[in-house]
Amino acid sequence: MLFSKRKQIVKRVLVVEDEPLTAFDNEVLIEAAGYEVVATCDKVRDALATLDALALDGSGVDLILSDVKLNGERSGVDLARLAKERGVPVLLVTGRCPDDARDVAIGCLTKPYTDKVLKEAILAVEAHLLGKTPKLPKGLELFAVTKE
Repeated sequence: MLFSKRKQIVKRVLVVEDEPLTAFDNEVLIEAAGYEVVATCDKVRDALATLDALALDGSGVDLILSDVKLNGERSGVDLARLAKERGVPVLLVTGRCPDDARDVAIGCLTKPYTDKVLKEAILAVEAHLLGKTPKLPKGLELFAVTKE
């Protein structure tokens, strides 16, 4: 019997979170799940600088995991809007998904979530980006994939 390896399009993840312990936990879990965390930021400005630098060197970012409330004047929704223009999907993690997130993010994952749910959410986002209909873990809502 032959087993095929699943197609992986999400390999490199940028974590944007203003709570240091949550950021650390997300980094550890994401790396343990087999993804590379390219950087962790707490401000939109820093996340955009990282995105642009990685785009220039050709390595890029496949997914941004971002809180909605961040340090500084801009929010995770602002980041999602700007990342969408760059072709990078954003999964927002928040207590309550903002009404305008549907237009700019790939989805929202409700806080608090477990390690297992975060891992399942990333897998579901990946399947969604491949045009499949994934089984959604509790607290995850995915939105239509649109190109800018």
